Amino acid sequence: MLANTFLLVALSLLGNDGIHAAPTTYLTERAPSGVKRAIASLFQWNWVSVQNECSFLAEQGYGYVQVSPTQEHIAGDSWWTDYQAVSYTLQSKRGSLDQLTQMVNVCTGLGVGVIVDVVVNHMTGIDGGTGVASHTFSHYNYPGTYDPTDFHYCGTPNNAIEDWNNETQIETCQLANLADLNTESEKVRTTLAAHLNNLLSIGVAGLRIDAAKHIAPASLSNILRRLSKPVYITQEVVDTTGYYMNIHEDAGDVQVFGYAYALKDAFLSSGVAGLSGVNSQGWLDSGLANVFVTNHDTERGGSSLSYASGNNVYTLAHVFLLSYPYGTPTVHSGYTFGNTDQGAPNGNHGTCAANGPSGGWECQHRWTVIVNMIQFYNQVGSATLNNVAKGNSQQLAYGRGSAGHVAINNDDSAWTVTLSTNLVDGKYCDVVEGSKSVNSCTGPTITVKGGSFQVMVPPRQAMAIHTGAKL
Repeated sequence: MLANTFLLVALSLLGNDGIHAAPTTYLTERAPSGVKRAIASLFQWNWVSVQNECSFLAEQGYGYVQVSPTQEHIAGDSWWTDYQAVSYTLQSKRGSLDQLTQMVNVCTGLGVGVIVDVVVNHMTGIDGGTGVASHTFSHYNYPGTYDPTDFHYCGTPNNAIEDWNNETQIETCQLANLADLNTESEKVRTTLAAHLNNLLSIGVAGLRIDAAKHIAPASLSNILRRLSKPVYITQEVVDTTGYYMNIHEDAGDVQVFGYAYALKDAFLSSGVAGLSGVNSQGWLDSGLANVFVTNHDTERGGSSLSYASGNNVYTLAHVFLLSYPYGTPTVHSGYTFGNTDQGAPNGNHGTCAANGPSGGWECQHRWTVIVNMIQFYNQVGSATLNNVAKGNSQQLAYGRGSAGHVAINNDDSAWTVTLSTNLVDGKYCDVVEGSKSVNSCTGPTITVKGGSFQVMVPPRQAMAIHTGAKL
């Protein structure tokens, strides 16, 4: 179970199926404390590689692994081809149905649930061709799956979204020329539900709904209520106004893109001290939010930090992501790229060094600081925020109940400070600079005495201590 909401898609959903009907609550919270909830998104990894990596994810405390689309897509090396569905045959350039099933079984057996990135808003954006599982198609005709009557035609030139302030266009016109499915149609709803249930039948634990903003909330809810069992739902809703996040919240968790934008602004410009109130910007409640430092779209578009961001800010932003109590965190793990369409290296066979990049893969989910902060995240659980302290605009510290404490220094000078804490007296290992090893620290040791401790946080660095790393 995952996030502050684990979603029970009940059969008792009531409500209007109209395009703009008010959403109806049909989700049940199921997130007992102590559950490992952090998600590692292994972008573009093939199924054999994901299977091999799940033992590491389990050992380090990740609860879930998110994988790229599983359905048949158009041929090509670019990652973008995978989001152009040809059929719902579970074969992609990342592997076959048998390999997918084995990966899900192995990861689940290790305690790591599999979340699949699913394409349900559209099909392809090209005139025609043959998919990777040998199905032929044209832009609006997918023999055995859809015919031209199964798509939206919104009346704009090329059926494209022209007015991004027009909700009807956003939900019924084409995004990037991708043939937009008529998700108000019973045939389309039945077909999509069957595809999702096929994934659930092999043990998939969650779904990331790609382009969810472009599906009318009532239509998406109608499809999801047909799911055969409870699963975690997170939705890609690119929105900074709050409107689309709010109308989609009843269908599952919503990815808060504004969070990633706020981290970029704080670490590169306005200052991290302002992040102490990052969850008071009118976004969704924490229990409905899925947050990240970057994802495969934002790192390519430049709207978020990325692996190429300098001054250690990418790592520091993950320290914040995994220590500040807002939303369910996803750690994006991708690869280096020279252009925005570039596909994955080594035939999508993900490889990592022990704690970092290998063969073009960045392997952020293995970076030592991020791994140690996953353990911090699991240790502090739902503990409340307390003892917030600020130095200058680029310095921020805070506690998490009596379970942990963090200080982030995004300044070019060291930060020496005495911090109040709810941690009990004792010696703690700084898990940013090192780890606990038996009864010693591989990095700095922080001494808490009488409800406070003094620390010197180096420039562009952080400090984190928690009860799981107490000597």
